[in-house]
Amino acid sequence: MFVWTKLSGAQWIDAWEERFAGHPNLVIEYLKGGKSVRLRLLCDTEKEARTVKSQWGGSVRKVASAEWNKPAPMPKPIKVRDVFLVTGESSTKALAGLRKEHPSREIISIPPEMAFGTGDHATTSTCLRLLVDIARERKQDGWTVADLGTGTGLLAIAARKLGAGDTWACDFDPFAVAVAARNVKRNGTPEVVTAEQDILKWKPRKKGYDVVLANIFSTVLIQAWPVIAKSLAPGGDLVVSGILASQAWEVFTAAAANGLGFTKVIRKGKWVTARGGHLDDLIGRS
Repeated sequence: MFVWTKLSGAQWIDAWEERFAGHPNLVIEYLKGGKSVRLRLLCDTEKEARTVKSQWGGSVRKVASAEWNKPAPMPKPIKVRDVFLVTGESSTKALAGLRKEHPSREIISIPPEMAFGTGDHATTSTCLRLLVDIARERKQDGWTVADLGTGTGLLAIAARKLGAGDTWACDFDPFAVAVAARNVKRNGTPEVVTAEQDILKWKPRKKGYDVVLANIFSTVLIQAWPVIAKSLAPGGDLVVSGILASQAWEVFTAAAANGLGFTKVIRKGKWVTARGGHLDDLIGRS
């Protein structure tokens, strides 16, 4: 086994928790004085650990399994409206039991891995609820979706199960793309296209997408607004998250400068999720 380690300022702890949410082998340790933290992530292979290092810096070393703390328990299943049950279980027996226990719900299996978006974080669960609302309002199937910063692929998978047509999901992290591809197959949604893509360099298709989902860091959102605005089709729905409440004003101000606005803003703890679209469309709907 190998461990990735990094020191960070304590003020960034929320961002680190978001980035590695759902991973059972992450430990965040406050150092003396409380102004700094030490991040430790146990990885099965050196390649996995060095992939993390290439993205976030830090160091990698080999460790004996006895050094590591006991992994965290499986996250509890998350209910989304009256539609989904998101679980970390992946065994055939466990999933069969959940389907029997919740016959009216669609079961989505997202095992905890080193990719964000297992459903138990406030940002992801709120995005899921808004996505269900959007699907109900659209009524007809076939609406197109772009899931930017897909992580585990959960939002893209849910979109397909809600009736979406063309669904494209991307992430900057190649490990996340691999995780998303496995989950797409696991959940019977092979039509979802997964791709490794830096959205700051992305050139969206000209006709855009009916629904754009962007559950990514505030700093990236601010830089990506021009691209996101181009990716959203006229009359489209935009759902964004990964926004710390303390940064929300800056994020929304930058969005408005690119012709985007939000009619619904939801705060869960320190996190903000919002639903909106092109300002011209929002004014027309009012």
